[in-house]
Amino acid sequence: MRYLFFTNTPAHVHLYKYAAAELDDRGHDVLVLARDYGCTTELLEYHGLPYRCYGHLETTKWSLVRQLPRHYYSILRYTRQYDPDRIFGMGAYAAHAGAISRTPVTLILDSEPTSLDHAVSRPFAASILTPHAFGKDLGPKHYRFRGFKESAYLHPDVFSPRDDIRDKLGVGPDEKYVICRFNAFGSHHDVNHSGISPPERRELVEQLAERATVFVSDESDAMAFDALDARPFDLHPGLLHDALAEAHLLVADTQTMVTEAALLGTPAIRSNSFVGDSDMGNFIELEREGLIYNIGAFEPALERACSLLDDASIPAEWAAKRDDYIERTVNLTEVIVDLATNADGPGSVTGLSQGELSARPPRDAPVSADR
Repeated sequence: MRYLFFTNTPAHVHLYKYAAAELDDRGHDVLVLARDYGCTTELLEYHGLPYRCYGHLETTKWSLVRQLPRHYYSILRYTRQYDPDRIFGMGAYAAHAGAISRTPVTLILDSEPTSLDHAVSRPFAASILTPHAFGKDLGPKHYRFRGFKESAYLHPDVFSPRDDIRDKLGVGPDEKYVICRFNAFGSHHDVNHSGISPPERRELVEQLAERATVFVSDESDAMAFDALDARPFDLHPGLLHDALAEAHLLVADTQTMVTEAALLGTPAIRSNSFVGDSDMGNFIELEREGLIYNIGAFEPALERACSLLDDASIPAEWAAKRDDYIERTVNLTEVIVDLATNADGPGSVTGLSQGELSARPPRDAPVSADR
């Protein structure tokens, strides 16, 4: 079989990296079509995955509009050349490549607000997989799994943090450290949204630095470190999850890393304009489980961050909550590989279910719902 995976962002690389590697190990042909955005290609090379780059994207809102025709031209050319049997992706590029090449496409979606992307991609998908907490019904092709897209690469079955990450970061064995992750807000789904402002970022770092060592990961690379007691996170991006697993706290105005922190047992505060009544289902669930805080306004977010760092009981408390929660989630990589190699379709894959899944199954219940 020939499998084609689309990775438009670094998060997509993480989503599919273990599934692609497993299919390759089983003797199948695998190709990744990647967009040169952020550290996407860097991660593909780090994990040794075969890829072709279909185009470039900057962290500005209008870069996608300018590059879109060129992206589609390259995608359709590469897809026809490769002639895949199955396609996996997260949106329109993968869906439309499947439509043109008449190839079955599986989309994994986790963002309810991206309605336009759903509208232009859903008609061309053979199956759509979403987390159980996803707040929309996407029709008869829609299947749910218990967990999040991050469960493909942070489930304990596939991920174990390195034991030398503190040495690589240059922090002591008992040194408390925080990661601050700042978004560039340059994607199409970020239009009309914002996060922590530059002056607020400086105030945040100054306050946290009084309590812990602070590492800053800034997607736009615009953060000025002059007269600021903080370090840029300058390790290879492939080591970010190892560092996040050891951190005492994550403060972010981005999305994905907050879910990642929750699945690693690291307290996380998310502060951006997405927070509110129409928030994404995964963040609502993770806050209900006591693993993250969604706080739109900056001052309350800062106050909560300081209180978490001042409480010595927090690391053990979060580890226990995380272990309890992770027992009720699937290894999504296993689900993807099973779906890719199962001729009977998603209805026969353990871990996938149609219809609603309860937010919290009984402790002794299997993670896959009855089909």
